[in-house]
Amino acid sequence: MNEFRSLADLLDLQHVDSEIDRLLETRASLPELELYRRAHVRSEAVRLELTDRQRALREVSLELDRSSGELEIAETKVVQQERRLYAGGMSAKETENLRLDVESLRRKVNETEDGVLEFLQQRESLEKEIAAIEGRLAEVEAEERRLNGAIKEAWRGIDAELARREERKIAAVSLIPPDLLELYEGLRGRKEGVAVGRLDETGICGGCHLKLSAAERRQALGEDPPRCIHCRRILVP
Repeated sequence: MNEFRSLADLLDLQHVDSEIDRLLETRASLPELELYRRAHVRSEAVRLELTDRQRALREVSLELDRSSGELEIAETKVVQQERRLYAGGMSAKETENLRLDVESLRRKVNETEDGVLEFLQQRESLEKEIAAIEGRLAEVEAEERRLNGAIKEAWRGIDAELARREERKIAAVSLIPPDLLELYEGLRGRKEGVAVGRLDETGICGGCHLKLSAAERRQALGEDPPRCIHCRRILVP
């Protein structure tokens, strides 16, 4: 009688372990996990894009500052040279040289102004790009946070169920002889988590679902503990 009681307890343990396995599988395969992974990949890509555009903006801003400084210097020099030119008091040769210098300075001012305008346009374009990227990043990060919250909420429920099953497992294990428990754990590792099956009244093994003939049932039940001759799982009559 004790032997059958141990086998029944072992079958209860198998049920608990199967429930634990199912919960762990559910925990590891939540649809939100893959969605979160994809959202995280997207957010990382958008962050890299944002970093690249921000770096480009810094470079353009530095060039704009440099060109603006050169323009200011050139404009100041033009004003100074024109004042000298209009003041007179120089020889014809000095006046011609100064006039040519003023023309050269004006060309430089015009070229520098064109460069400044180009950098201004580049900066404006980059600022718009960055604003758009920041908007996309905010959306992706919001989705990432939402999925993370959904995952944590689901895990809380699953973990609570796991904790209850673990308590039941501890109680079940305490009722099973050590040698039978060792056999059970070994079979669990080799038989995809299912070490025990009920042998129903028609002779079908609850582990491999194959039918045992009358002679095979007698052979199986003659072992200690009973073992299916097909899959070698422990049988509970």
